[in-house]
Amino acid sequence: MSPTTFPAGPEQGHVTFLGAGPGDPGLLTLRAVEALAHADVLVAEHEVLDVVRTHARQGVSEVHTDTDPSDPGTSTPQLKVVDGASTTSGAPAVRDAAHLVMEAARGGRRVVRAVTGDPGLDTYAAEEMLACAAAGVPFEVVPGIANAVGVPAYAGVPLRDAEGADVRFVDARTASDRCWTEVGASDGTVVVSTTLDSVAAAAGELVSAGRKPDTPMTVTIAGTTTRQRTWSATLGTVAQTLKQAKVLPSPDGGRPVIAVVGERSASARRDQLSWFESKPLFGWKVLVPRTKEQAASLSDQLRSYGAVPSEVPTIAVEPPRTPQQMERAVKGLVTGRYEWIAFTSVNAVKAVREKFEEYGLDARAFAGIKVAAVGEQTAKALVAFGVKPDLVPSGEQSAAGLLEDWPPYDPVFDPIDRVFLPRADIATETLVAGLIELGWEVDDVTAYRTVRASPPPATTREAIKGGGFDAVLFTSSSTVRNLVGIAGKPHNVTVIACIGPATAKTAEEHGLRVDVMAPEPSVHKLAEALADFGLRRRASALEAGDPVTRPSERRPGARRRRSST
Repeated sequence: MSPTTFPAGPEQGHVTFLGAGPGDPGLLTLRAVEALAHADVLVAEHEVLDVVRTHARQGVSEVHTDTDPSDPGTSTPQLKVVDGASTTSGAPAVRDAAHLVMEAARGGRRVVRAVTGDPGLDTYAAEEMLACAAAGVPFEVVPGIANAVGVPAYAGVPLRDAEGADVRFVDARTASDRCWTEVGASDGTVVVSTTLDSVAAAAGELVSAGRKPDTPMTVTIAGTTTRQRTWSATLGTVAQTLKQAKVLPSPDGGRPVIAVVGERSASARRDQLSWFESKPLFGWKVLVPRTKEQAASLSDQLRSYGAVPSEVPTIAVEPPRTPQQMERAVKGLVTGRYEWIAFTSVNAVKAVREKFEEYGLDARAFAGIKVAAVGEQTAKALVAFGVKPDLVPSGEQSAAGLLEDWPPYDPVFDPIDRVFLPRADIATETLVAGLIELGWEVDDVTAYRTVRASPPPATTREAIKGGGFDAVLFTSSSTVRNLVGIAGKPHNVTVIACIGPATAKTAEEHGLRVDVMAPEPSVHKLAEALADFGLRRRASALEAGDPVTRPSERRPGARRRRSST
């Protein structure tokens, strides 16, 4: 039996002390995900709450840590209960972390106590473990990736190499004079956990203790997230570097950073090893105006390029106003009325699947019927339904591409000459006309309606019109019209990417300049094209000796000047 599924008794619970890593959700261990799936109560520091709550089961009680609001000077973590038991009282209760963990465990529940990085390096986790041990409450520890190890890896800063240099870890907040003296006398790599406004002071401590002022140093903030930024300097120049970068002074000076000091962190090495921040769309805020279901795989692809996708539905899918035609067609599937059924969208698959479920049918009803899908995403939706399509276009993933591969009707080999085509109410007639030319009879059925979605929140609308997004992906002419209609026209600094010529024409008709167009009508090729654009843009900046910036960081008017060249 896995320790993470430890059976909680009726009187005695179980506590899992879990390391949530530095911030990237992908760094959670498999054991961590398993423990979260079985948790009854989730106790998490606010920095990692969003990282761990994704894997918690539905209905889990959430508790997050914070500092004591009654005493601004304390750094002892307190817990604000945010589950139903506390929110009904008007003001969340603030109590000691260990007491709340114990209270939840004594109630016979499985408690997950998530901390940033690794529990073994957390200042207060050991005290909570001792409290569990004293009370006889079973507990376990699921290690996580420590910030001091994970952040340098994402910053492209190796801590050791073949020469095997010594590595020291220092928390500047609690380091003693003796500690600074020891690391100052060493020639090994020093990893310093500190805050942005204390980096220069930590560098000064190392210089005073014997380190040379020209010793290389890197400083990383928001490590392992798409907000990560790393600066290369030396112990003697770090204060000036941060000032020139306009990072300091700043109201965010108290944010934690990881600084790496030593010859192994030389700038020349980081330029070659900075794999994370050099992703083609690193930190770009990309607007994806599609339904949430349609945007999911596209958003995953954008994240792999370092982007931060924001999904804004521009259309809503609703049932047809008169469902009788759809009902007759689905019954015809069962009674053998059709030789083929052609799906032209994921929404069409969803509409038929919902009607099947309404009648108590499943994928077996497709037995003996040939199934066609207009493209890869539609085919994946069919496979998820339990149906493997017989025909997917070998070339262009569109109605025209489907027609190129569609066989003509042959009365010798095709016992039935009819095709069921479930589609949207606004679909074009291209496929219907083409099938008729090939000799087929077509039942062209409205399976769903597409209507304009509700406007996004005011903050999103302001970001769209004010240049808060770096890029927007338009996957159809309707997404252009609907986005402009519900949220306004994207700012002129925003990169406009379109899936094809028709979509690009619509964008231009709305006063938008198209920067990127997919080489073929595929949402994934569109994302690839945007990534190529970002890569070229980054390379041009580096070649010119300019800092690499996002489009939203450009000065107003810079886009207009670029368009005139």
